[in-house]
Order: sequence, then C-alpha cells, then structure tokens
Amino acid sequence: MASFHRIVGFVVVAGWGLLFLFGVGLFITRRDANRLYWGLLTVLQVLLGLQLLAGLVLLATDGGQPLLHYLYGAVFPAIVLGVCHLFTRGLEKPPYHLFFTIGSFFVFGLTARALMTGLGIG
Repeated sequence: MASFHRIVGFVVVAGWGLLFLFGVGLFITRRDANRLYWGLLTVLQVLLGLQLLAGLVLLATDGGQPLLHYLYGAVFPAIVLGVCHLFTRGLEKPPYHLFFTIGSFFVFGLTARALMTGLGIG
C-alpha cells in the first residue's frame, strides 16, 4: 500500500501541474475549457480521493506522518477545490475554468509539499 500511495502521490502532483498549464494555455488562447480539461479535473479529484483512502489505510496500519502531511495532502486541497466549486456554481458565462486553473496551482503546490513531507524532504 505504501508504494501505491507513493506512486499515486507523484501522479497527483504532476496531474495538478498539468491541469494548471492546460488552463493557462486556454486562457492565453482565449478558449473555453473542453471535455479534456473537465475530464482531467474529474480524474484528478477522484485520484485525490483514492490517495486519501490509501493514506488512511496507511495511518491505521503503519502509524503516521507529520501532521502537515495530512493538511497539505488532503485538508487544504479539499478546501481549495470546495471554494472553486462554490465560486463556479453561480456563474452564467465563461470562463468557468479560470477558478479551477487558479485552484489547480494551489493544489499542485499543496500536494507537492505533502509529497515532500511524506518522503521526508524538508
């Protein structure tokens, strides 16, 4: 389970970075998000949930990581994504993806920091 958690951790960080760059590209070219963007966002949110479950299993079986690992890896990203969903709920005209692009920047940084604390770096 630990190796799965570690591998998915790298994938999650890379994915959020990719989503951020994708959103910036859409903004620069003045395009609305397409199915690929929203699909990637959905996959990343599901992966974040799977990562949380794997982390809870590891917490229950192997002991724990520093508190910051849990805050950076689950609590703070959930807050950022919740705010993004809340802000886009009432929008009536594009670009809806702008909130998620900005949010993905923060989730990228938070998950990267969670990965670092989990690996014992810094």
